[in-house]
Amino acid sequence: MFLLHRRLPSFARTTLLYNLMEPAVTTTTTTSSFVDGSSRLSALAQQLRRYKPPPSSSFDDDAEETQANQETAGKVVSQVGFQESIAPIPKDPERFKPKRAAVLICIFEGDGGDLRVILTKRSSRLSTHSGEVSLPGGKAEEDDKDDWMTATREAEEEIGLDPSLVDVVTYLEPFLSKHLLRVIPVIGILRDKNKFNPIPNPGEVEAVFDAPLEMFLKDENRRSEKREWLGEKYLIHYFDYRTGDKDYMIWGLTAGILIRAASVTYQRPPAFIEQCPKFKYPKMVDKHTYMP
Repeated sequence: MFLLHRRLPSFARTTLLYNLMEPAVTTTTTTSSFVDGSSRLSALAQQLRRYKPPPSSSFDDDAEETQANQETAGKVVSQVGFQESIAPIPKDPERFKPKRAAVLICIFEGDGGDLRVILTKRSSRLSTHSGEVSLPGGKAEEDDKDDWMTATREAEEEIGLDPSLVDVVTYLEPFLSKHLLRVIPVIGILRDKNKFNPIPNPGEVEAVFDAPLEMFLKDENRRSEKREWLGEKYLIHYFDYRTGDKDYMIWGLTAGILIRAASVTYQRPPAFIEQCPKFKYPKMVDKHTYMP
């Protein structure tokens, strides 16, 4: 287990996951080949490579469906508090197409043989979502050829994780953040954790730590909060986690992604009611996109 803290400089970058609004990129599956690694991780890699997210679906193009999507889009903007919330609903639904980002769910085998996932605590000096726990990741850039490249590039920039150490095995269904950011979770396996020496980017990351992946299926040190959005009731999950003398809270989008990742990895549902919302989305959003 590792945990690093750095004194932060006076400046801080603000390009965090929930604020990233860049054009979408095309996703293609890319994996690396490894010779070393435990037999358990090799078996896990084979299992996860067989996982296929539900296919994307398209909406009908008739006028009634288009109008309904535009009305829903207007409500989405109003609910998340964008400045455009007071403006008329535009006729161009492209305005509501979610922007793309990717996060890396990097799994490795702990000293006790358990599966663990790498997490970060954002800088407390950032202007938005400061001090919150997140997965390494961020916005898609123009040169990123797929979500694998986005996730591993951002992980290298944020915590110094060399992409060549990560065996990317699958993608999960996209998640939709409250700011209409379409987040693609990328699952990768770190075969040799001893080759990874975390180097947090002081402008973005205050700490790097790891947690057992299975904890996101257990009803321990967990609580939930009921919320309602666009007429849909759903739960926000909070997980309290302590490592060494540090306490962390893992919640919201990050918790929702990790619950799904743990369910796919361990091939069983969580021991609690997940209650994901099923909103009506703008036309360009897949029906499988979640709003945690």
